[in-house]
Amino acid sequence: MVGSRKPNGSSVATLAAARRFTRRTLLKGATAAGTVAATGPWIVRDARSSSGEVNILIWSDEVPDPIIPNFTKATGIKVNTTPFSQNEEQINKLQATGGEGFDLCMPTRDRQPQFFDEGLTQALDTGKLKNFGNLAPSFQEATKLWEWDGGLHWVPHVWGSEAISWRTDKTQLEYKTLSYGTMWEEQYKGGVQGRPHSLLLGIGLWLDHAGKLPSNRMLDSFKDEETFRKLYDEIIKVAVEHKPWIRQFWDSADNTKSGLMENGVIIGQTWDGPPLSLKKEGKPVGYMAPQEGAIAWIDGWSLTTGAANIDQAYEWINFIHTAETAAAAAEGSGYNPVVKGADQLLSPQAKKLFQEAYPGDALDKLWNRPPEPSWFAELRTQYAEKFKAA
Repeated sequence: MVGSRKPNGSSVATLAAARRFTRRTLLKGATAAGTVAATGPWIVRDARSSSGEVNILIWSDEVPDPIIPNFTKATGIKVNTTPFSQNEEQINKLQATGGEGFDLCMPTRDRQPQFFDEGLTQALDTGKLKNFGNLAPSFQEATKLWEWDGGLHWVPHVWGSEAISWRTDKTQLEYKTLSYGTMWEEQYKGGVQGRPHSLLLGIGLWLDHAGKLPSNRMLDSFKDEETFRKLYDEIIKVAVEHKPWIRQFWDSADNTKSGLMENGVIIGQTWDGPPLSLKKEGKPVGYMAPQEGAIAWIDGWSLTTGAANIDQAYEWINFIHTAETAAAAAEGSGYNPVVKGADQLLSPQAKKLFQEAYPGDALDKLWNRPPEPSWFAELRTQYAEKFKAA
């Protein structure tokens, strides 16, 4: 950890480690570690923490039932939630209140520079993170990006990806030929969904993979503003040319689902949770990583600068970092656990869905999001707006 207010200096090593994390690494770590350190919910003993409440900003689909009722039953702590569907929405809420009214928020790991620049979080007391050791080694390593001022500002919750989802009753897709470019085939004109900025990234990965716009798998776009503009000026041309392919732009898990089930979407670039949840319900929906690699991310927990219910916040994090709760979060959301042993508690159906989403060498090709500087986020938004307005 560092002693001044700047990100951890070993960012290159951290990024390298983060790019190596996969479900396979998690399983390997779980096997090496043996049993989970705490196999049941963290039971509160401190009277100050066995009552009261905790206020949390949550991704709308990442804390499914029965996690909150189980937590309240085990601890006596009431949970008040405020859902959001995009990191920008979360950041805006925290900026508007100075963090007051929220004890915990849920940043995505790669958004560290933005949370750091705005001073939206405070350091965690690692001595109170009783179940931190339950995290698989790769996810413990992933927290190092969030170390500054001598403290740790973030711990993982779930990991997931963004790749290709589709209606299995309207088209058939195979891993060996699936690409982000598949969405732009003539047969899907008028039937595509995605987030504007994500679609631009997908186009960039497709063009790089095809040798048409070399970009080091789009990592060059994070170097500086000049390189970003050089790449995205070419990407936006392809995107605007294919604007007629767009059926809808999604901005939440719910309208991702409604796009597939109600709004005429055939194929799109989406998070894994929504389509896998539909697939689990028996709906004609598929989800799979393309040859360029699924875009991987990790969401986690941070104490806000305005946190008031500190003890209760730690009890929540400790509860989340048990194998049982981590498995419940994954089972109910369609995303993936970060805690050792949680995989073993997933249903056979959930395990099968994971294998179908990441067949063959798909886990080896994951594209892990690097930290996004503030200038990157601003420029990306500009190009996304150009795409939307075209």
